[in-house]
Amino acid sequence: MNWYLKVMKQYADFNGRARRTEYWMFILFNLIFTFAAMVLDRVLGLNFSNEITSYGFIYLIYVLATVIPGIAVAVRRLHDVDKSGWYYLLIFIPLIGAIWLLILFCTEGTPGRNQYGFNPKEDDNEINEIGQKEF
Repeated sequence: MNWYLKVMKQYADFNGRARRTEYWMFILFNLIFTFAAMVLDRVLGLNFSNEITSYGFIYLIYVLATVIPGIAVAVRRLHDVDKSGWYYLLIFIPLIGAIWLLILFCTEGTPGRNQYGFNPKEDDNEINEIGQKEF
C-alpha cells in the first residue's frame, strides 16, 4: 500500500525513475480499488444505466483521479529502463505496442545512474521513509 501512496503523492511528477515494485504495486492496488468502486456503484445503484455496464459515478471519479498518476508512474518506469516517456505512446499501436510496453515495464532498470536520475533500487530507505511518514 505504501507504494500506491508514494505514486499518489507524486501525482504529476514525470521526472526521475520508478522501480518495478513501485509500478506493479500501483497497478495491483489500482485494479483492486477500481473493482471496489465498480462494486460500490452496483450496490448503491449509482450506475449510469442498469444494463450490462457496472460503471457509475464512484468509478468515474476514481478513474479521473488516478489517470494522471498512472501515466506519471508509467513514464518514470520507462525512464528506469533508460527510455523516453514518449515510448508510452506505443500503447496506441494495437497489440504490438501493448506487448512491447509490457516487456519494457517488466525489464530490470539500468544499474547506476542514467540520464533520468539515480537508480531507485540503490536507495533502500525509500519505502521505509514513506511508511514512517504515515504514522
